[in-house]
Amino acid sequence: MFPAVSRELGQDEKTFKLECRQITKTIAARRAALAVALTAALALAQQMPVPPAPAAGIEFPVLMQQKVTAGKSRVGTKIHAKLVIATLVKGTVIPEGAILSGEVTESAAKSATGPSRLGVRMDSAQWKNGSIPIKVYLTAWYYPVTMPDQEVPSGGLDGSMSPASGSLARLGRNRRPIAQPSSDADAPSLPAPSISQHRALLKNVEFTRNSDGAVTLTSKRSNLKLDKATTYVLAADGLLRPK
Repeated sequence: MFPAVSRELGQDEKTFKLECRQITKTIAARRAALAVALTAALALAQQMPVPPAPAAGIEFPVLMQQKVTAGKSRVGTKIHAKLVIATLVKGTVIPEGAILSGEVTESAAKSATGPSRLGVRMDSAQWKNGSIPIKVYLTAWYYPVTMPDQEVPSGGLDGSMSPASGSLARLGRNRRPIAQPSSDADAPSLPAPSISQHRALLKNVEFTRNSDGAVTLTSKRSNLKLDKATTYVLAADGLLRPK
């Protein structure tokens, strides 16, 4: 009787050891597969482009680096703008003077049957020591030029508005006023213009937000134009509320 019991115990021990080996092999195989999957995921993440930095609710006051005219500037035309004020985006400070680059997304001249249409999207910001992808659009807001106790509407998208002086294009840091050049040393000094602390809506300009988030400006009164002297506002959300 005892030898039979001993054989059964020996067989159970062998079976147990075999099962343990199988379990160990299974765990090792699963660990190896998990390591391969994690390595592949990391490699894919490194290859994927960095998504644009969220800029919802953030505005970018800029000066255009070239003129843009609805109907004349074709869709896809590459454009650039200079940031007037340093802007914080998702922990990254985009410094004053950074160049925002993008393209014209919609361009149609005013006709007898339809309004003028213009869309501009900026995809990146670059400066001396860095760059960041963004996704912002031209809005119907701008910062007017101001004089002491007076606010003067500068040139905007609406052709009916008087263009601002070209000397205002070189805005100083933090909207410092710029001295007016004069060839007559004896001429009386004039108050230096500066940029308003409050943005305003461009006259006779409306804007819509498409299903894909793109912003399009329209005008039924005149052809939309961008000059190089007006401080326009770019934003991810074209429907910014007044300050």
